[in-house]
Amino acid sequence: MDLTFLENIDPTILNFVTALLIFIGSVILARFLRSLLDKMLQTRGVDKEISILLGQLLYWGILTFGIVTALQRFFDVSAFLAGLGILGFTIGFALQEIMQNFVAGMILLVQQPFDIGNLVSTASYTGTVSAINMRTTEMKTLDGRLIIIPNAQVLSNPIENYSRADLLRVDLPIGIGYDTDLDKAKATILEALPSIKGYLSDPAPSIIYHSFGESSIDMDIRFWINTDENNLFDARDEAVIVTKRALDAKDINIPFPIRTIYMEK
Repeated sequence: MDLTFLENIDPTILNFVTALLIFIGSVILARFLRSLLDKMLQTRGVDKEISILLGQLLYWGILTFGIVTALQRFFDVSAFLAGLGILGFTIGFALQEIMQNFVAGMILLVQQPFDIGNLVSTASYTGTVSAINMRTTEMKTLDGRLIIIPNAQVLSNPIENYSRADLLRVDLPIGIGYDTDLDKAKATILEALPSIKGYLSDPAPSIIYHSFGESSIDMDIRFWINTDENNLFDARDEAVIVTKRALDAKDINIPFPIRTIYMEK
């Protein structure tokens, strides 16, 4: 092939064409790899939000590399990259908290400790997750408030997911009068518990007397529920109601706090 023609081309034009081809090639490669990654992640059951995020990061990473390589045809980009690094460090420091929440959001999307609709407790709040964004997590609390929590705060606190557990144990403390037949009280409560929605006989329920209170003998009622049928808070509410009704029906007293005072004459 005769290369004389190429030698006569203005170097600026040649560099421009080369840079343009590099840029176009980068765009094509970035789109292809993004599509390929999206298909791979979908076959593995990864959430769509995560697939989009990782695809965008890959796309812009390849495109940025292509742009820098194309610019290299016109001038030395080392100083430009150094300046860009300093600028990026400055911006990153100024936006440190935002970046922390962004990174925490990525980790939450990848690890998936909870999904939208799950009942969770984290960062001193309990409620249903309504949205998971890159910077914040939105939660609707049990009293109807909409709480927006920074993702860094969510990630740095323990996360208790009530919806992920198939079974949950409900603990209910209660006290009965000192004149009560303890075996009768225990049997009465155990007979009442099965009426609770989602109640499970296996694992078996238990009632444990654990202390002598100021005005009552104190016990813990423990039973398990199926979370597909009921949640922890509604089950505890039902437990209080059925226990009170059952004890009242058998004339078993749940005493008020009583203090006996002896006075010297």
